Amino acid sequence: MNRIFSGIQPTGNLHLGNYLGAIRNWVALQKDFECIFCIVDLHAITQPQDPKLLRAHTREVTAAYIACGIDAETVTIFNQSTVAVHSELAWILGCLTPLGWLNRMTQFKEKAGKQRDNAGLGLYAYPVLMAADILAYKATHVPVGEDQKQHLELARDIAGAFNRRYGIEYFPLPEPQIFGAATRVMSLRDGSKKMSKSDTSDMSRINLTDGPDQIAQKIKRAKTDPHPLPDDVKGLEGRPEAENLLGIYAALTSKSLEEAVREFAGAQFSTFKGALAGLSVEVLGRIGDEMKRLMADPAHVDSILRRGAERAGALAGTYLREVQDIVGFLRP
Repeated sequence: MNRIFSGIQPTGNLHLGNYLGAIRNWVALQKDFECIFCIVDLHAITQPQDPKLLRAHTREVTAAYIACGIDAETVTIFNQSTVAVHSELAWILGCLTPLGWLNRMTQFKEKAGKQRDNAGLGLYAYPVLMAADILAYKATHVPVGEDQKQHLELARDIAGAFNRRYGIEYFPLPEPQIFGAATRVMSLRDGSKKMSKSDTSDMSRINLTDGPDQIAQKIKRAKTDPHPLPDDVKGLEGRPEAENLLGIYAALTSKSLEEAVREFAGAQFSTFKGALAGLSVEVLGRIGDEMKRLMADPAHVDSILRRGAERAGALAGTYLREVQDIVGFLRP
């Protein structure tokens, strides 16, 4: 069976964009793939983190996975730092990765900005660790957003470099799984910006832990324009907020954007927002309630992570030993 690997950083405030853009897709993938879903806490510390919050957010992401429908009995769920293979393999792969490849990574340039000389090595080497995350399990497919496509391409390059260096087709070249544009959720306050947990305005996003009243209020106060909704998709050009809200409605109902536009053709935003608020509360309210129930029992969440780490460590450990033999390390 083909194997999926993916993960989310435990940096708090998981929101509607995380659900529609990633986690909901993972729920569907678990039916057809062997799935390994990680909470990538090693990646999280490339930026300063409060240790207490990092632990809490790790449990929160785990709870979100389960609440959204990922089955912990069949899917391996664990936090990255509990499986040392990720770090060990990253060193081996880093020794094969030319600096020129890393210098082309746009995300480092964006995050480091003008402070590149003060940026940590972890931020610079982040893509090598991501490659190790994937290759540690010989994953064949990786669900990625647009912002991670370049890193997955690098992972493929690194896998190829290893195979060529040692003259063996050991690592598969992982294939990207990129989902439709309708899953790209934008800010409720500015339809030209991606919904983000780092936005200073909580009204810009719907958090997975928001209650029904908060969800409804955020939808009803979302930015719009003064015109009625169009009767075809072309009418959304130059109307980013209308396109975003209709896209959210389409995604939550598993309809196409065209179907959503036809359903509300000519309607006022007040009518449409009422329908979208009700739908959002119905879908996300259940997730939020289940997350809160799970987070109230941290021992249960920790047990899921512990079992997942045992499964992940056993699989990745087998592959690491094979890699060590290929490289020439003596294992007395």
